[in-house]
Amino acid sequence: MKKLRIGVIGTGNISHEHISAYMNNPHCELYALCDIDEETLAAKGKKYGVDRLFTDCGEMLKALPELDAVSVCTWNSAHAPCAVAALQAGKHVFCEKPMAMSAAEAEQMRQAAKKAGKLLALGFVRRFGKDADLVRELVKEGMLGEIYYAKAAYIRRNGSPGGWFTDRARSGGGPLIDLGVHVIDLVRYLAGNPLPVSVYGAAFYKLGERKLNEVKAYTATRADENKCDVEDLAAAMIRFSDGMVLNVETSYALNTAAESGRIELFGTKGGVRIDPGVSLHTVTAGKLSDVTFPSPAMFGGEAYRKEIDEFIDAIISGTPLRANADDGVEMMKILDAIYRSAQTGHEVSIAL
Repeated sequence: MKKLRIGVIGTGNISHEHISAYMNNPHCELYALCDIDEETLAAKGKKYGVDRLFTDCGEMLKALPELDAVSVCTWNSAHAPCAVAALQAGKHVFCEKPMAMSAAEAEQMRQAAKKAGKLLALGFVRRFGKDADLVRELVKEGMLGEIYYAKAAYIRRNGSPGGWFTDRARSGGGPLIDLGVHVIDLVRYLAGNPLPVSVYGAAFYKLGERKLNEVKAYTATRADENKCDVEDLAAAMIRFSDGMVLNVETSYALNTAAESGRIELFGTKGGVRIDPGVSLHTVTAGKLSDVTFPSPAMFGGEAYRKEIDEFIDAIISGTPLRANADDGVEMMKILDAIYRSAQTGHEVSIAL
């Protein structure tokens, strides 16, 4: 069987995970790269041995009709235009999170995929962690019972990536759309993907881009750009169609004691916590009991390889996607509603 020819649009930091996964998949050939920054593009082409280099995705799609699929790894504002163009050109698309800048854009992408008859996979990488696999198994076995409440946090004390991440015109928002998307989606996935029905949210613009003498864990490829018009903290209560309520908070900058990536689900039979390992809290023989599993959270190269491998397997064999366009649209509905609620100070309903 011939290898699938893969193009990657956007060659910033996150593209490395995609490129590495494609290069390690025996069914793929890294065929072309595209980026609006010629210097970065040339460097990545040299690094990965790719000589089909383009600064415009439309030109790439026109010049290479033989492409089978693309990954969209651009800043958020280019997700929808690039994905729709690729789908209309007859390519399967893997799009990084968040799906788009709004639910309306996300719906355009979903409809383009349906019309083209092509796959549109979403980069909700936390669904592919070992921790997620374990919790899903606990839920399936009935260890939690009815899940009615959840808490999620992705808190950075001084973790703004700078660059395009803090430019609303390109990012669509701050930690909510960048970090919150991970934990909100993970809770939905673990709880069986219930649909959102209403949101009450708040967003704060208090600390901005703090210039501290601290080394950050993650920065944009070009973090020297100093525009910052996104929130530094967001919080929300999200109600779902099955009655579950999620309390979520996420920040780039916050005067807190420690950073956090905690996930908690509470059910009628038990509760589970990912922080970062997995623990189960329940009642056994009439006594409170706790079980800690030797399964560390997996949120890195292995998880990215798993999601790309699944995307390729879906193209070849038709296996279902763990994170598809429907999941992306529901997430954008939630994010839209939180930002709208934060602006109005009122609860926002979400149409089913």
